[in-house]
Amino acid sequence: MNKMTIRVPFVDLKLQHEPIQTQLQAAIQSVLEQGDFILGQALSDFEAAFAAVSGAAYGVGVASGTDAIALGLQACNIGAGDEVILPANTFIATLIGVIRAGAKPILVDCDRQTALIDLRKAAKAITPHTKAIIPVHLYGQMVSPRELINFAYTYKLLIFEDAAQAHLAERDGYHAGSVGIAAAFSFYPSKNLGAFGDGGMLLTRDSDVAQKMVRLRNYGASQKYFHTEAGTNSRLDTLQAAVLHQKLPYLPQWNRDRLTIAQQYDLELAPLATTGIIPMENQSGTGHVYHLYVIKIDDSCPIERQQLQEKLIAVGIQTGIHYPIPCHLQPAFTNLGYQPGDFPEAEKLSQQILSLPMYPGLSSSQVKEVVAAIAHAVSTTSKVDKASTADLGSVVA
Repeated sequence: MNKMTIRVPFVDLKLQHEPIQTQLQAAIQSVLEQGDFILGQALSDFEAAFAAVSGAAYGVGVASGTDAIALGLQACNIGAGDEVILPANTFIATLIGVIRAGAKPILVDCDRQTALIDLRKAAKAITPHTKAIIPVHLYGQMVSPRELINFAYTYKLLIFEDAAQAHLAERDGYHAGSVGIAAAFSFYPSKNLGAFGDGGMLLTRDSDVAQKMVRLRNYGASQKYFHTEAGTNSRLDTLQAAVLHQKLPYLPQWNRDRLTIAQQYDLELAPLATTGIIPMENQSGTGHVYHLYVIKIDDSCPIERQQLQEKLIAVGIQTGIHYPIPCHLQPAFTNLGYQPGDFPEAEKLSQQILSLPMYPGLSSSQVKEVVAAIAHAVSTTSKVDKASTADLGSVVA
């Protein structure tokens, strides 16, 4: 059997790396020569640089975005006996981070138009034990900082941002990472700012939080062999920091490229709205950094999501689903006590959303090709075909 020819990959990192390959190699070589592979100078430099461009006072690099959440919550003194509100529609790392911090996760539903946390529903989940809310800036769009700050003030809560998909996103005059007491970022390779492996960072405006985070990531040590907290080993490698620091100056342009691509998708997809193909709503204007470009295949559409994915891959176009199973329906977390139907918007979206190719370097002609393929698939599928197909979904990390 011939290997499928991929005409439009879901992600193509080579397009970002090839023009700056010499710089990246030089940065790696510098760390090799200096030999400070753990907590080295390149890490300190990148922590300061990323905090500065994000509007935060301090940055603390860790091994992953999940650790940035888990250790970050601990650094904010959130733990046993505390309830933390978060959306059901998020990557599982958000939930795992809360549990690892020792707090109780309280899930709430999302807004159908944006997939972001619904603060009206979050208000109904407040109890005397609620200490914090985690707004997930999903797909590259921030939850409204203005509304968040008002919400937190009303209910006397900490805001801890999950900004894993929102590097340099903006809304209401704020950058992602500058709204709450702290924010967690991921540098997974496919993120808008990605490492050559795993990595993460906590940003904060609070010096006490930053200092505690520095201890927690390094075995809880305030100085060598003197441990004041039960910490762990979670440090952003110096090599990864050096790579990220070289890529950071290009991030604003890469984000602008993503926005341009998203605007073309919006334009090209507009005629398909009457067929039930609906892009996720952008309420942030140019502040949306489009880590993902997500559409909904509405009930009125003649094609099921699985059928559409299959027809697209048949012509060499890759897609993804973010995310096919909401947190409360994951088998590992049945102990939380949630049931199907508890969060109907998140559950409905999980059956309808589809992420299209999105990355700097995706050409205008490729966008047209993707949309043309979607239009062809929709126009050549009957409602009888739809009724005979069950949507099993698929996952792309």
